[in-house]
Amino acid sequence: MKYEIIGSNLQMVKINLAMGEGIFAEAGAMVNMTGSFQMESQLKGGVISGLKRAVVGESLFLTRFSPANEPGFVSFAGTMPGKIFMVAISEGNEFIAKRESFLACEESVDLDIALADKIRAGLFGGQGFILQLMSGKGIVFLHCCGDIIEMTLKPGEVVKVQTGLVVGFDKTVGYDIALAGGITTALFGGEGLFVTTLTGPGKVVLQSMSIAKIAASLIPYLPKPEINVKPV
Repeated sequence: MKYEIIGSNLQMVKINLAMGEGIFAEAGAMVNMTGSFQMESQLKGGVISGLKRAVVGESLFLTRFSPANEPGFVSFAGTMPGKIFMVAISEGNEFIAKRESFLACEESVDLDIALADKIRAGLFGGQGFILQLMSGKGIVFLHCCGDIIEMTLKPGEVVKVQTGLVVGFDKTVGYDIALAGGITTALFGGEGLFVTTLTGPGKVVLQSMSIAKIAASLIPYLPKPEINVKPV
């Protein structure tokens, strides 16, 4: 498998597959593909894995793309303006990401769900209680909103992030929340009451924007319904 990430802020990933290779993608993520390619909806990981995805609001089925009689390509894109990036999964190197960031993966990658370790992190961390766990061996393509920041934390090193801007992290990274400074700062600082804390060791991927922030910035410009008051 060979791939190329195309574009700047509205990216797509073009994946070239040889005969016998296949790739799984989120339903509706395909942009274009070679005419000889075939696609088939499958329960990747079996019925239990499919039901887990359905319970947390993901697609019950994933779509498998593969060449039918000659090598070719298939391209995928995310659902928001932003970046696509690759994560290499290997034995002992599991990766946890927000559910909506998943785009596509090699067949050898196992997909499951992970629960936030702490109730407060699930409630206020901006990612929810349910996260996407990727294990096995192979390449995963994820997408984020805006630009990405990748960093590798040393053991015990902590980075604080605005809630909702964490895309993913190695399973070895600790995930929690903390108060955003004192009461005055939390109330009037504009950063919210809490920040997400990530503690090394391991790789973390952050995004510069979130759908919630985009939606909030558009609200003042949306047309407001007119209220007609009939005279008595």
